[in-house]
Amino acid sequence: MSGPGSRVLGAALLAVLLAVQPAEAQRVKEQFEVGPAVYVRALTVEPARDALWVGTSAGVHEVGLSAGKLRNTFTRKEGLANEYVFAVGVDRQGHKWFGTNAGGVSRYRDGQWKTYFPMHGLADYWIYAFAQQKSGDFWIGTWAGVNRVDAKTGRFSTYVKELVNEWVYGIAVDAQDRVWFGTEGGVSMHDGRRWVSWTHKNGLGAPNDEQLPISTNTGLGTRSRHDLSVGGEGPATYNPNYVFAMLAARDGGIWAGTWGGGVSRWDGQRWTNLSRKDGLPGNIVYSLAQDTEGHVWMGTNHGVARWDGKAFKTWGKADGLLDEHVYAVAAAPGGDVWVGTKRGVVRIGR
Repeated sequence: MSGPGSRVLGAALLAVLLAVQPAEAQRVKEQFEVGPAVYVRALTVEPARDALWVGTSAGVHEVGLSAGKLRNTFTRKEGLANEYVFAVGVDRQGHKWFGTNAGGVSRYRDGQWKTYFPMHGLADYWIYAFAQQKSGDFWIGTWAGVNRVDAKTGRFSTYVKELVNEWVYGIAVDAQDRVWFGTEGGVSMHDGRRWVSWTHKNGLGAPNDEQLPISTNTGLGTRSRHDLSVGGEGPATYNPNYVFAMLAARDGGIWAGTWGGGVSRWDGQRWTNLSRKDGLPGNIVYSLAQDTEGHVWMGTNHGVARWDGKAFKTWGKADGLLDEHVYAVAAAPGGDVWVGTKRGVVRIGR
């Protein structure tokens, strides 16, 4: 993995084995540096290639899961539209979709690149999420609504007014093939016929028990200031409607990570919330994933947490993370969990 503009740094992938702990305990087993000022914003596992795709502020890396070796690095030189990558999606045809900051979408497979801009039907140049339905239809979350790419025709459709808010950061597809959207104004769901939305008034997000300053940033009318920025992390504030991440868990629960309101779970009837008072390390939840054992992992502004349905297990810098702010989490088929922060990625396993 490489730092900005450097393939040499990427070739010198750093792996550090940490202190030995009991065999049954999950621990940080390896660290992979990407550069001191580089952010890891997206992690996506592609089992068919035994690959982990790492989207950073300086390009995309493909890493072999089993060997932990760097396979490829993509920048503008290789065909990427913009080096700052916020989302990586893999469709059923094996195309890799890279969502960039102000550079649209770049699609890649077998050395072939195709870039999509608004002139091609894309809703916006700022891209933050991907997900695919059973039909093959592909969804793209942007700062100006969502796109649905028809699996048969490749045609783009755009949805804006149907959403509770047009600034979309997370998308998940559940077992019923419903599509869930995390936005800067709440959660919306589309079941193929109707659209439904929820906000803090409907139970989304925990109360502001810590009396954090209220975030007045709704994203409306500006592209110059968002809490999920391309730069520094900023102070902790509270906006439970601001949803970064969505997860459709295998038990049917729908999880949403909020800004200051912790993590919320929809059980089909109501939202329940988990926050720092329940053991969550941070109330800003950037990322969500579910591992092979069914545990839900949450990347927060104070480390990563694993929820087993009853209690949290947490990891921070003292446990081997490269930074406290965890922007990306991905679970591998073998049981390992990959965690992305500023400076790089760590592998948690047994």
